[in-house]
Amino acid sequence: MRAAFSAAAGLNKSEIEARVLDVFKGFEKVDLAKLSPIARFTEDLGLDSLDAVEVVMAVEEEFAIEIPDAEADEIKTVQQAIDYIAKTPEAH
Repeated sequence: MRAAFSAAAGLNKSEIEARVLDVFKGFEKVDLAKLSPIARFTEDLGLDSLDAVEVVMAVEEEFAIEIPDAEADEIKTVQQAIDYIAKTPEAH
C-alpha cells in the first residue's frame, strides 16, 4: 500500500521546490524579487494567462509528466505547482 502523501518518485519536497523555482527563474517576465512558494502567477509574478500556461508546460517538461488541462488551470501559485508534483508518482 502506497502512502497517500509520499513524494513523487522519491523526490523530497525541498528538491521539488528548488526545481520548480528554477523553472520560474528561467522566465524573463517573472519578477524574481517576488518569487517564492506563496507567489501567485498573475498577481505577484506578473504573468498573463499565456505566460502561466508556458510555465506549467515548463514544469511538466522538468518533471517529465503531463498535467491534464483541467488540473493545470487550477495551478495558480508556485506552491500549487510544488504540491501537484509532490503528489504525482510519475514525476522524476
